[in-house]
Amino acid sequence: MPNQSDSNIVTADALTLLLHNQHALGAAIEELTHWISGTGADDVADNAVVALETLDTNAKAITDAIMRLRQL
Repeated sequence: MPNQSDSNIVTADALTLLLHNQHALGAAIEELTHWISGTGADDVADNAVVALETLDTNAKAITDAIMRLRQL
């Protein structure tokens, strides 16, 4: 049976992978936003920016959780 520390490490590692995925999705959305904005679809680009802001906010919370788990 794994101890609490092992569980924290596994959880932090999984969250780190999810955070990397989130950063990759954010980068892809940002590239698409630039392209969409260039086509004149500003409303769509604005919606994508809102999605990026959500990703950024959640990434900060995930990072904080990872750091707390790694300190335990």
